[in-house]
Amino acid sequence: MGLSTYVYPGATHSRFSHALGALHLMTVSINVLRDKDIQISDDEYLAVCIAILLHDIGHGPYSHALESNIVNKHHEMISLDIMKQLNEEFEGKLSLGITIFQGQYEKKFLTQLVSSQLDMDRMDYLTRDSYFSGVAEGVIGYKRIISMINVVDNELVIEEKGLFSIEKFLVARHIMYWQVYLHKTSISAEQMLKNFVIRYRELLKEGVLPYEDSTFGKVLFEYEDFPSNSMKYLDSFIKLDDADVMQGIKLALDAADPILTIFAKGILNRILFGVRLSNMPYSSDFKDEIRHKIEESYNIKNPTVIDRLILEGKESTTAYDNIKEEIKILSKNGDIKPISAYLDILVNVNKITKYYLCYPK
Repeated sequence: MGLSTYVYPGATHSRFSHALGALHLMTVSINVLRDKDIQISDDEYLAVCIAILLHDIGHGPYSHALESNIVNKHHEMISLDIMKQLNEEFEGKLSLGITIFQGQYEKKFLTQLVSSQLDMDRMDYLTRDSYFSGVAEGVIGYKRIISMINVVDNELVIEEKGLFSIEKFLVARHIMYWQVYLHKTSISAEQMLKNFVIRYRELLKEGVLPYEDSTFGKVLFEYEDFPSNSMKYLDSFIKLDDADVMQGIKLALDAADPILTIFAKGILNRILFGVRLSNMPYSSDFKDEIRHKIEESYNIKNPTVIDRLILEGKESTTAYDNIKEEIKILSKNGDIKPISAYLDILVNVNKITKYYLCYPK
């Protein structure tokens, strides 16, 4: 959940618990399918459990907040690198799990249980995150949904009786994104953290900060760019956790660089940047007004420093993607239709984009 704990103090659970929860839901799902006479061998059972257990193992410190910022590689590709390394250690016993994870196995529904618009990953994190954040709107009927899964023509389908539970699931996910994951305070904290890391790396490269004394500094310094097929970064990267980044933030409190110290003090002392959200990009005139206020309030005369303290971007999400591989509904008469044929106005299939501007208060 990145830095959602700045908004919801109870949201301090770990990705480890999520991995175990997703694994549990996978075992329940496989047993449901077997009870419906879907053929799943013991080897396939073990492999799909390996795939879901390790699907997020490539996440680094602070999860999505620092996605591709510590090393320039998406967490799913890092997960795959770790799986391949483990596969060597376990003499090929993860091979089938890797094949399922990559979507290359003949039984497509096994991959869909791991990664799709209705996978065990989402089932667990929505349930878990709504519980720990206390946001009741995110609660989903995962038991009901899992009991309604089936397989037709090698694809995962949901029996028609579970239609309303799926609608609730899609609405709950949409609410969780805008009320929790993309809450404006979370956006501010995470953008400050992201830009702290960017500035920290720049100063390491310039020789202003030492890097030899910390794993965090070493990874930032040595692995900004590396061949996509390289595995050398893993030994250092997998040692990193939130505490390493926090140590870097604490060490930066006394740094001479004003950009770094403002980010560090803000994150550590909870002096978060103000945030504005809009349906349209912010005008140049408005940003000039913000620059002038920062110059006056902080007595900063360097325009480059001021520009680095104005963080802008956009966030987008869709309640349901009807262009991507759709969730299929199995009707009572045996017909299969995409769920978009059933959806009412409660579920928005249009992409919602919000533009943000974060800056020192």
